[in-house]
Amino acid sequence: MTLWRRLVGHRPIVTRLVLAVAGTMAVILLATGAFVFWRVEFALNRQLDQDLEAYQQVVEKSVADGNTPPSDTPGQSYQVYDTRGRVVAGNTNTRLVDSETVAGAAAGTEQREDVGNIFPPTDHPYRVVATRVRTTVGPVVVATAISKSKHDEALRELLIQLAIADLITLIAASLVGYATARAALNPVERYRVAAEKAEGAPVLPVDPGKDDEVTRLGHTFNALLDRIHQANERERQFLADASHELRSPLALMRAELEMALLKPRDAADNRTAFESLRGQVERLITLSNALLDLEELRASGAATVESVDLRALVGDVTDRYVAAAGVEGRAVDVQVAPGLSVDGNAHWLDLALDNLVSNALRYGAGTITVTAEQLGDRTRLVVSDEGPGFPDEFVEKAFDRFSRAESSRTGGGTGLGLALVKAVAEAHGGTATVRGAEVSLYVATSARQHLAVPT
Repeated sequence: MTLWRRLVGHRPIVTRLVLAVAGTMAVILLATGAFVFWRVEFALNRQLDQDLEAYQQVVEKSVADGNTPPSDTPGQSYQVYDTRGRVVAGNTNTRLVDSETVAGAAAGTEQREDVGNIFPPTDHPYRVVATRVRTTVGPVVVATAISKSKHDEALRELLIQLAIADLITLIAASLVGYATARAALNPVERYRVAAEKAEGAPVLPVDPGKDDEVTRLGHTFNALLDRIHQANERERQFLADASHELRSPLALMRAELEMALLKPRDAADNRTAFESLRGQVERLITLSNALLDLEELRASGAATVESVDLRALVGDVTDRYVAAAGVEGRAVDVQVAPGLSVDGNAHWLDLALDNLVSNALRYGAGTITVTAEQLGDRTRLVVSDEGPGFPDEFVEKAFDRFSRAESSRTGGGTGLGLALVKAVAEAHGGTATVRGAEVSLYVATSARQHLAVPT
C-alpha cells in the first residue's frame, strides 16, 4: 500500500483509476495466461510421453530379441550403450545421454531428461528415457528419444499469442477505463469550472435529463449553494438595515452627550437630555428586537409546527393592549369563533398579530377589531380600526422593509412591522394585504406542507 501511494498518491483521479484498472487487469491476464499455458503444456507433455512410451516399448523389445529397431519415423531415435557407457548401436550420431545417465540406468533406475529450451529455441530439442534391458549377450542400456520441436514450437506460439492477446486486452481495458473515468468525472470538472468562473451565486450546469449519482450530487450542491447565497444575502441585508437605521439614533445620542459635556447644565436641562437619550435607547431596543425577530424568522430553518388555537392566540395578543387602549379611551374587540385553528408556528403568528395590533393602537383611531375566519383551505386574520388607514400612495410599498407613511415618521416606528407580517404570512403559505385601515393576514389552514423559510 505504501508503494502504491508513492506511485500514484498525488496523481489525478483519472490517472489513478486507469492505473488501478490496468494493474488489476494485468494481474488477472497474467494469472489467466499462466493457467492456460500450464493446461496446454500439460496436455502436450502427456501426448509426448505417450508417444515416447510407445516408441520405447518397440525399441526395447527389438533390442531384447536381438533385432534392429525400426528407424524410419522422423523425430524418433535410439542408442544402445554397454555398461561402460559406450555407444554400441543406434540410428543417430549424436549422443543422446551422458555417461552418468547411462550409469544410473545400468543400476536399474529409469532416467528421463529434456534436452533443449523453449526460449531461447534449440535446434534439436528432444525428450529421452534410458533404461536397462537384458539381451542374449548381457545387459545393456537403451536410450529412446523423441523430438520436441513441434512441442516447443506450439508452446512458443501459445506464449506469443497470449502475450499479444493480453497486451491488446490490457490496452483496451485501459482505454475503456480512461473513457469511463473521464466521462464520470467530466461533470465534476464542469461543476468546478462553473463555480470558479461564477460571479455571485454559482449555479452548476446540471443535466436535467439525467438521474445518476453525479447529477444528484449537482442538484444537492445547487441547493446548498442557493442556501448559502440566501444566507449571505440575509447577512448583507441585515447589516445594511442595521447600519442604516442605527446610525440616526446613535448620532443623536452622541450629539446629546457632547452638548452635555460642553457646558454645565441645570437639573431641568439634564433631565431633558436624559429623557431624549432614553427615547433614543428605547428606539434602539425596539429596532434591534424587530431586526432580530425578522432575521430569526428568515434564518431559523425548519420551524415547529403545531395546531394553534386562534381564539386563544388572539386573546393573548389583545390582552397586552387592552389597558393601553383604555387609557386612550379606545377598545379592543375580538371576533374569533371558538374551535378555529390552523397548523402553524404559534411564535411567528403571535409576532405578526402583535405588530398589527401595536400599529393600530399607535397610528389608528377608535375601536381595534381583530377577526379570524376560514376561507376554504386558507384562514384570514384581520386587524382593523376606525382611523383613516394607510394613504393610497403607500399601499404598494407598505410591506417593504423600513417603509413608513409620512404621518408615521415621527411616531417612533421602525418600518419593519409590516415586513415581518408579510414574512410570517409567506412562511405559512399565504400572503398579507392592506386596504385602508384594515390589514389582512392569510395563512394556509394546514401549513405543514407550506411552512418554509421566507427569502
